[in-house]
Amino acid sequence: MITIASIVEGHGEVAALPLLLRRIAAEVPGGHVVNAPRPFRVQRRKFLKPDEIERSVSFVANRSGAGGRILILLDANSDCPKTLAADIIKRARQARSDRALQVVLAKMEYEAWFLAAAESVAGRGGIKLDVVSPPDPEAIRNAKGWIRKRMKPGCSYSPSTDQAALTAVFDMDAARKRSPSFAKLYRAVVSLLVD
Repeated sequence: MITIASIVEGHGEVAALPLLLRRIAAEVPGGHVVNAPRPFRVQRRKFLKPDEIERSVSFVANRSGAGGRILILLDANSDCPKTLAADIIKRARQARSDRALQVVLAKMEYEAWFLAAAESVAGRGGIKLDVVSPPDPEAIRNAKGWIRKRMKPGCSYSPSTDQAALTAVFDMDAARKRSPSFAKLYRAVVSLLVD
């Protein structure tokens, strides 16, 4: 069993990411089983300050045990995912060069992955049945708001309660096709499992 320790910024990802890691592992040929402990949640602004990435990475590396791998998942928001990820991974690898480590920034946010596979979450968690994926799900600045606008009357989207439930059912193949950042996450997790 491979342990993938993770660092996230959102409350919803604390419950959702371990589930997503197990779903991806189940698809990887070779019968991979992943131990995905509760993610370490950070405040993005604080995390990007000097020494904080390094401290956080060292903390999760120690917590994951010998041979544990590390995944850092943040929302890109309005930042360039490629540029910010390069800076984070450089600092993280300097802190723990002994660990397999991947950094992924969801563009714009984790919920954009649900938008990329909207048809598969239609009818779930209060989302209307007629929901269709937007042409460019990663261009939507407020994916959470997009979901909220497509909910049945009296229902509301809350990351801390709904993100894990939608993570359990969204179509990962559709998300990989329509969301480059989800495709990157998928490849990053596979890399952590097989390399």
